[in-house]
Amino acid sequence: MSVAGTVRVVRKPLTSRFAAKAPITLTPAAVSRLHSLMGGSKDKYEGIRLDVKSRGCGGNSFTLDYAEKKERTDEVVEADGVKVFVGSKALLHVIGTEMDYVEDDLQSGFVFNNPQAKSTCGCGESFTL
Repeated sequence: MSVAGTVRVVRKPLTSRFAAKAPITLTPAAVSRLHSLMGGSKDKYEGIRLDVKSRGCGGNSFTLDYAEKKERTDEVVEADGVKVFVGSKALLHVIGTEMDYVEDDLQSGFVFNNPQAKSTCGCGESFTL
């Protein structure tokens, strides 16, 4: 399973950008969805890996995948028993980001509210820093 999420450009004051100790924060909706994705897979997978790939018209895109184990260079963010392993390539891209899960009548998916993003493509999947 590899999932892409939507990225939103957000503006936060500098003081609040770096106040959080974790590189990324998870909303309760994101934690709930990650719990259901892990479901019966907790014996097989230790958590979810968040990484970044070069793709799309914006240049960068976040990806989510199941992680069997923590890699040596991963940063671990844990919320309510869910572990998200932030890959070393993604670490500088996610600092200050809030990961949310949004559902409406037409679509559902993870949304990354990223204060570092300068712009996003029309669909919101890729971004530039």
